[in-house]
Amino acid sequence: MADSGDPSSGDGPRTSGGDADRPESEARGTSGDGTSGEPSTEALRAEVEARYDFEDFDAETMAEMSVEEWEAVFEPESWLTGAGLLDRVERELRASVRDREVFAVVERVGEDEADRVVAYSDEGYVVVRPDGTVQGTGTVLRDVEPMVALCSMEAYEVPDVADDAGLPHPDAVRAGSGDFGNRMLQVVAGATSLAGAAFVAVWLGSVVGAVDVGFAGAIVLTLGLLFVGVGAFLFMTVANARLSDRMRAEQYRERLRAVRAGSDERPAFLPEEAFEAGGRRLEEAMARVHDAAMTEAAAGEEAAGEVGGDTAR
Repeated sequence: MADSGDPSSGDGPRTSGGDADRPESEARGTSGDGTSGEPSTEALRAEVEARYDFEDFDAETMAEMSVEEWEAVFEPESWLTGAGLLDRVERELRASVRDREVFAVVERVGEDEADRVVAYSDEGYVVVRPDGTVQGTGTVLRDVEPMVALCSMEAYEVPDVADDAGLPHPDAVRAGSGDFGNRMLQVVAGATSLAGAAFVAVWLGSVVGAVDVGFAGAIVLTLGLLFVGVGAFLFMTVANARLSDRMRAEQYRERLRAVRAGSDERPAFLPEEAFEAGGRRLEEAMARVHDAAMTEAAAGEEAAGEVGGDTAR
């Protein structure tokens, strides 16, 4: 069967009938004097340099650029590759993990041509090759792709981090990062409740005749109940905030335990021998692990759907 993209075959891509009526220069995307209608590389480079601030270039700025703009400004010959690039990517990635911008375990595996930077989490993985190409999936891949591009630029300054920087041990995670704010809110709640209780006590005193408040008894009672209600609401807010902090901390600990963060062991589902070998063997093994996880997840969703359908019937 002939390839549909083969220009010699009759099944090649066709243009609309209106193209036959246009001048040849216009049909080719050129102007009348034979110059291309698309901006030249020099013109596009000048436009990009005027539009972006390369003194403060970061991943967000890079994400705004198109492929054509990127290729016009950055010459491939000037990009860093090899072990130097992997060193920079590893440091940048460890710094992002340390600052909790990325959740992943970072490792450097293999030697020479098999040298790789690998990062994995409970939501995906990525393997970075010395030539700057990446393989992976999930949120980790989306986080690492712009890092590799930035680290390949010699002008980009990579932060200095310790060799063991990364995810903390699960037992080191503490809840209550906003404890000072909670304590201040408790003080306000306590003062408000005491003021409300004092107003109610004054009203009770007026009822038994111990205190004479005249016609203001109803106002005093209203203020007392209002202050007590506000104090109770603030106490409930503090309790809910502390409970949420504990729940978030426990969820974070569970994620850390799932990837064996802070230990010398890897999760059981990861291929130990492939990690020792690195290179293509690691890439193929990680792809198989990901495919198996996706198949298992799809089977679980299908089973859940069947159970839900039976319940509905």
